[in-house]
Amino acid sequence: MHAAGVDPVRLPESPVSVTPSDRPTLGRLGEELARLYYEAEGYAVLARRWRTREGELDLVVRRRGDLAFVEVKTRRGDACGGPAVAVTPRKLRRMRLVARRYLAREGAAGATRFRFDVAAVSLRADGCGCRLEILPGVS
Repeated sequence: MHAAGVDPVRLPESPVSVTPSDRPTLGRLGEELARLYYEAEGYAVLARRWRTREGELDLVVRRRGDLAFVEVKTRRGDACGGPAVAVTPRKLRRMRLVARRYLAREGAAGATRFRFDVAAVSLRADGCGCRLEILPGVS
C-alpha cells in the first residue's frame, strides 16, 4: 500500500463545510474518506467505530488474508505537524489492546497477517480539498 491522494476514490465535488469546533463531524468525514479508499483498494470493511471500554478501532478492514486495524486522524491543515503525528506510542499500545479484544470477540477466520494502519486525512482550510495518506504497518 502507498501514500495516496484522493484520486483513487470519487468524492463529492462540493466543498466540505466543517467548523473547527465540530470535531465529531470532522472525524466522521475522515473515517468516510478512509473507508472509501480501502473499499476502492478491494478491502471489505468488517467494522466501523468498534468500541470497548479500553478504546475504539476506527476501521477494521480485510483483503484476502490481510486484516488491518485502522486509526483515522483528520485535521484541518498541517499547522500542528499533520494528522499522523497524533498517533503516539501510547495510542498504538491502546490500539493493540483493543485489537486483541476485537479478535477475541469477533475472531479472524482466514486472516494470516495482521497490521495497524494510520489513515491521515488533511483538509484544506477553505474546505475545497483534502489529502489522504495511508501509512501501512505502523508499529
